[in-house]
Amino acid sequence: MEWLTGPFEVTFVQRALWGGMLVSVICALAGTWVVLRGMAFLGDAMSHGLLPGVALAALLGGNLLVGAVLSAVVMTAGVTALGRTPRLSQDTGIGLLFVGMLSLGVIIVSRSQSFAVDLTGFLFGDVLAVREQDLVLLGVALVLALVVSVLGHRAFLALAFDPRKARTLGLRPRLAHAVLLGLLALAIVASFHIVGTLLVLGLLIAPPAAALPWARSVRGVMALAALLGITATFCGLLLSWHLSTAAGATVSALAVSLFFLSHLASGPRPPPCALRRRARRGNRLKRT
Repeated sequence: MEWLTGPFEVTFVQRALWGGMLVSVICALAGTWVVLRGMAFLGDAMSHGLLPGVALAALLGGNLLVGAVLSAVVMTAGVTALGRTPRLSQDTGIGLLFVGMLSLGVIIVSRSQSFAVDLTGFLFGDVLAVREQDLVLLGVALVLALVVSVLGHRAFLALAFDPRKARTLGLRPRLAHAVLLGLLALAIVASFHIVGTLLVLGLLIAPPAAALPWARSVRGVMALAALLGITATFCGLLLSWHLSTAAGATVSALAVSLFFLSHLASGPRPPPCALRRRARRGNRLKRT
């Protein structure tokens, strides 16, 4: 059993495991709504939109997390504002904002004459470099994500299946959408240090998508997604230790592999009854 427990006797691997577990739960809370609402492109755009803030913070010798938070705020505000433009489709607005932020990030990096800014950790993550203060920040982010998820659950649920119904119930769908974007930004900012922005969708999308065929409620999807994310983290760190592979990429690849295994095992079965009933209710409301 030494091969199984040996790697986790090392301090930095223990911190990596705790960090990955915290991120898995945060991503499960936000990623479930991303999957239910078909917002994967938005998640990808927001993750890449962190580049300007991170690059600027690195060039100025500041905190990369602060730079990521500032970029996330700009992306969230931009997506919210563009979503209210009737003459522009949401995908078009998100795509333009995505390219604009990414281009700005590359311009900022190019201002460095030596190109000394190390963006490898930003792009691919560095889970083995997680520090104790990072775990504290992740713990705070998890508490905040839990509070937002609990308080906004009813509004998020109505928004996922029928925004017009949410409006008639007085749930303020625009505000709920903005808060949901904030939750998504929180998950991405918390995750980029673990798996990087290029691979963040592995933990954000794959576990909830893998849990969807088996869970009977939205909360069930979240719980199972968190468990699958933690499993991918543990097994990914174990494999990366023994195979000398990139830890963040291995974790992300395993999360995606669990998705394919889940859907192969479930076959063409429809969603569980509770989620199916809610989807049918949303379709009926759309036809009226």
